[in-house]
Amino acid sequence: MDDHNQPPFNPLPPAVWLLTAPMIALELVFNLGANRLIGGANAIGWRAQAIEDFGIWPAYWRQQSEAGAFDLELLGRFFTYSFLHINPTHAIFAIVILLALGKYVGEVFHSAKTLSVFFVSGAVGALVYASLPSIEQPLYGAYPGDYGLIGAFSYLLWVKLTGTGLNQYRAFSMIGFLLAVQLIFGIFFGGGPEWVADIAAFVVGFGLSIVLIPGGFARLRAVIRQR
Repeated sequence: MDDHNQPPFNPLPPAVWLLTAPMIALELVFNLGANRLIGGANAIGWRAQAIEDFGIWPAYWRQQSEAGAFDLELLGRFFTYSFLHINPTHAIFAIVILLALGKYVGEVFHSAKTLSVFFVSGAVGALVYASLPSIEQPLYGAYPGDYGLIGAFSYLLWVKLTGTGLNQYRAFSMIGFLLAVQLIFGIFFGGGPEWVADIAAFVVGFGLSIVLIPGGFARLRAVIRQR
């Protein structure tokens, strides 16, 4: 018998809404401002100003860190940059990945752990990116945090495939596909060094999942013993 009280769409974990709602709201504000529907003439520059004030600027980070000036404004950028995107298309793709991966990870980890994966992975990925002396381009967008969720997804799938007789390396097919797409786009359309933050975030997300998954290290030992 069908359950007519069941919602037509699978509900998203609260953590996913907490992450995506500000991104969507900011895009609406930025686009309304860019079209002069709110804020007047100055609203055209809201997006650029937000990226300047809350994004990751590697040269600024290296300068401040060398001087030991670790204030809240500087450190806060490692969390706020994830909510800012250069244009609506940039935001849409980031949000779609977040919705898909956040739902899967959130159903296993629940809200607090899912938020931890996203923000810790994103912050570490940005730190690695900003600390490299050869990088000058600013970093913004949810993609490093998304890659952290991809790392968590890969670990969960790796554990799930244990004992099934299937190739466990299938768990890494998503990260391999995305990196291949990034490489192709970089060759034909030019690309920046953002992949450094993405890869670092993926590794962090994968590693965090070892601790955050129910059963933690005990489950990891069981997986290793079955290999």
